Amino acid sequence: MNHLAHALLAGADEGWRLGGVLGDFVRGAPDPALPASVRQGIALHRAIDGYTDRHPEVLAARALFEPPYRRYAGIALDMWFDHCLARDFGRWSPLPLAAFSTGLRELLHQQDALLPDTARRFARYMQANDLPAAYADPAVLERALAGIGQRLKRDNPLGGMLPALQALDEPLQQRFEAFFPQLQRFASTWRP
Repeated sequence: MNHLAHALLAGADEGWRLGGVLGDFVRGAPDPALPASVRQGIALHRAIDGYTDRHPEVLAARALFEPPYRRYAGIALDMWFDHCLARDFGRWSPLPLAAFSTGLRELLHQQDALLPDTARRFARYMQANDLPAAYADPAVLERALAGIGQRLKRDNPLGGMLPALQALDEPLQQRFEAFFPQLQRFASTWRP
């Protein structure tokens, strides 16, 4: 799952939500100086990633991709599932997507002092690109995939994966809808 899902699955507590986003930017053990709720949110983020990577619906979704895309299907699915979540956000959250997205960016801004440099740069990128709400737009998703692809060390097809994802929209949506409620239940067992 990507930033939108991690933030939503972290629940209403701002510390947990901040940790849910920071999970991609903190390596190793979180700094013990971070508030406990932020450290718990980071732990939840990591648990969600592990649960997602092993889930049968996600494994079945990955198997839908042909080479050379299959090797990068995990990254692409994280992004595509955020796209699925964003385009039907009202089904999964009582808050409208725009308000949720704005609130998340405001939280990152308010907690800037706690952010590692990489997260601080990403928070600026989020602000400039109306993320995570803009993940509902395929063009934004395509740019995000291309950006990830450029940061990887080896050549990869991520920048050109949007047509493959769109061609698989229906079966991927079905997998997402079967998987996400289970992921919500899993995450709720972690939260207070």
